[in-house]
Amino acid sequence: MNKTVNPNELTSDDDYGPLYAARKKVYPQSVSGTFRRIKWGLMTFCLGVYYFLPFVRWNRGLGAPSQAVLIDLPNSRFYFFFIELWPQEVYYFTGLLIVAAVALFLVNSVGGRIWCGYLCPQTVWTDLFYAVERLIEGDRRERMRKDKLSDPMKLERISEIVLKHSIWLLVAWWTGGAWVLYFNDAPTLVKELVTFQAPMIAYIWIGILTATTYVLAGFMREQVCTYMCPWPRIQAALTDEWALNVTYRYDRGEKRTSVKKAAELRALGEHVGDCVDCYQCVAVCPTGIDIRNGPQLECIQCGLCIDACDNVMRKIGRPTRLIGYDNDINIQRRQEGKAPIYRILRPRTIIYSAVIAAVGGIMLYTLATRSLLDVNVLHDRNPIAVRLSDGSIRNAYTVRLLNKSGYDRVVAIDADGPVNATIHVVGVDSVTPDRPMVVIPRDSTSELRLLVTAPAESNPEKSIPVRFHVTDIGLGEVASTTDNFVSP
Repeated sequence: MNKTVNPNELTSDDDYGPLYAARKKVYPQSVSGTFRRIKWGLMTFCLGVYYFLPFVRWNRGLGAPSQAVLIDLPNSRFYFFFIELWPQEVYYFTGLLIVAAVALFLVNSVGGRIWCGYLCPQTVWTDLFYAVERLIEGDRRERMRKDKLSDPMKLERISEIVLKHSIWLLVAWWTGGAWVLYFNDAPTLVKELVTFQAPMIAYIWIGILTATTYVLAGFMREQVCTYMCPWPRIQAALTDEWALNVTYRYDRGEKRTSVKKAAELRALGEHVGDCVDCYQCVAVCPTGIDIRNGPQLECIQCGLCIDACDNVMRKIGRPTRLIGYDNDINIQRRQEGKAPIYRILRPRTIIYSAVIAAVGGIMLYTLATRSLLDVNVLHDRNPIAVRLSDGSIRNAYTVRLLNKSGYDRVVAIDADGPVNATIHVVGVDSVTPDRPMVVIPRDSTSELRLLVTAPAESNPEKSIPVRFHVTDIGLGEVASTTDNFVSP
């Protein structure tokens, strides 16, 4: 039964606080250690590949583009070193997407959000922007002090802010500029951009990517990982208790107390943990969380808290890895006095690895055995067939010949199926009328109008399968496809 509510009894929103919490600015502190060095190395590698790969050259022969990696939209080609993909080979991109997705699942099942912590573009560029910020404004405490100044508009402070944002914009501009270089010859496009002769679409995309990089890496930072990115929510459904995640060993760390207090309590025979409550793990976290509170959505598994904690443990003479990559099983086993166990190989990881190997193997096999000569046939629908004055039947087809090689081809066209059929290519004079021969230019597509004529008395059926063969006269390479020969 519904109950009538008195409006005066309703509480206001103010009683529960705002609907959206205001952002608290994060001031990550610099740290040194194993995982920080790994992040520096991966960041240098990823940025180096992204910024300089368009300038790498690859010789494909006369008249072919010499850029190693090129997305040639006007000619519908994708070049990756020795690989050249056509629009008809879009299934390779499908395979790559499958491999990338399953590889992400595999990495997650082994080491949690390793992708987020080390290789995600948002993490890499945010790390770079943080490095610039520390270089100009100082480390954590210095930046916090400067932001709290009662009179922040001093000349020195203004110059720091202007310099920081100028470098940020320069990095963001370089990021947008490098992206468009993958779609045209890089040296040529750079010259056109500098002389303002480049296409307007290039300037538009540079502007868009400059703005997004500047805003996402310079201002939104951890909010992108927490609110915008769907992966933290998806990966929770793809992990299990055996996955290694950045974990605080509360079985060893609790009870927390200072070094001096811990010595006093131990002298009295009381149990205390190794954690000295120094908050260094919080200070270095790029998302500003306390890993000691357990698994959290905001944690990107970057491992910087591990380095910070290890440095403190070394200074006070206690074992390292109070925070480390561990699984949920081992926390419970240590509390029970059992040795930790790790299972990288388990059904989940084996299945993921098998899928990656299978899809990757199929792609490599099809790439290695693919033909550089191809043919597609489309039967005319209106009219579908024509009866000539002598009683013979004619069907018309649109034939598309693909020459993916770097040289011209002379090919012969044959049709098997209708009895005593003759073939004629409209607009092409051939020295062998019964077996037309045409030239297909290198790295191109040729479209022909093909007429197949057969006597009615020899082909009484309503529909006869017809197989078209295209044979390279010089190399003997054959491509074929099947359609129908129809009677009116």
